[in-house]
Amino acid sequence: MPPSRKIAVYPGTFDPITNGHVDILERSLVLFDEVVVAIAVNPRKEPLFTLQERSDFIAEAVARNPRVVCDAFQGLLVEYCRERKAGFIVRGLRALADFEYEFQFAHMNRRLGPAVDTVFFMTDERHHYVSSSLIKEVAGLGGDISGLVPPSVERALIAKYARHTKGNPG
Repeated sequence: MPPSRKIAVYPGTFDPITNGHVDILERSLVLFDEVVVAIAVNPRKEPLFTLQERSDFIAEAVARNPRVVCDAFQGLLVEYCRERKAGFIVRGLRALADFEYEFQFAHMNRRLGPAVDTVFFMTDERHHYVSSSLIKEVAGLGGDISGLVPPSVERALIAKYARHTKGNPG
């Protein structure tokens, strides 16, 4: 019998995906046979980009790697992991505040789904201060986000914010 495939779920809103996310995703592919990038759908949030746009950005960022699957989910993450037959959750840690937050969720997920382990990756020092929220804020104010997001995301942010500011004097 062949060894079982190691499948991991990398959850997040990815609105938009950053180079920090891409770094974590690429590094997780060293450990896992397949990584499901699970875009969390939260009806209480209004993302800047559509689900399809976010999925396309992710696929482009990893050159449509066949070991990366983009999907969307609602509800409990561990239930989604069971559906996908994933034994691991991938999370990135940028700072101490991330650790405290992620530590709580990892323990709750472990309680709800004992067969699912959380694997943490320390964010590369080049990306430790980057978040999707900060990227959107800087882009919205006309700041330079090159090198912080994949090129397709940079173009989309520039275009989206250019549309929002046209005819708006301030």
